[in-house]
Amino acid sequence: ITYISVTERTKEIGILRALGARKIDVARVFNAENFIIGAFSGILGIFIASLLILPVNSIIERMTGLPDVAYLNPLFALGLAGASVILTILGGLIPAKMAARKDPVEALRSE
Repeated sequence: ITYISVTERTKEIGILRALGARKIDVARVFNAENFIIGAFSGILGIFIASLLILPVNSIIERMTGLPDVAYLNPLFALGLAGASVILTILGGLIPAKMAARKDPVEALRSE
């Protein structure tokens, strides 16, 4: 996702660099975007898992007779959300560095 974002926003990167943004500032823009995507994905995953616990427990209880088998531990949920953020940031580091290295003049010339 970040790679596509970098390639589509070449002119924006060129404008930022031409206005005086440092390479690290451009990288921070993309890293912040990755953080937001990772956090939103983690929270959405926890929400969906919480919604699915009731129907899954109902199906398992009908099939096996065991009540309340599915359970989402809050600590595990937070850990999974944190893992989502970390993996998203790690996956976006290379495209963020690519964006930071773009030459402002060439970025502005591109279409």
